Amino acid sequence: MFVSVVLDPGEVDSAKALATLLTQYGFTKIQRACWEHTAMTEKKLSLLKKDIDRVTDYYDTVRLYQFPVEGMFAITELCKKKWKRCMLKSQQ
Repeated sequence: MFVSVVLDPGEVDSAKALATLLTQYGFTKIQRACWEHTAMTEKKLSLLKKDIDRVTDYYDTVRLYQFPVEGMFAITELCKKKWKRCMLKSQQ
């Protein structure tokens, strides 16, 4: 699955930790705060989310754009240490 990660870290230490973590998972930096991976598995994504949760704090925001997830586009966000997910379906 394709996964894009957009970071809005609350401090420099979080930014460095997140960048290191994404590099370890094989992500490529596309823009200043945007990273992409084109072949992420569900299992690896689950581990990544746990690791992101471990290195972030209350003031960090991380947004994941994933496709396909059950045939839909998913936006998953970590904000104030809580994960939220929005699933979008095509209106064809």
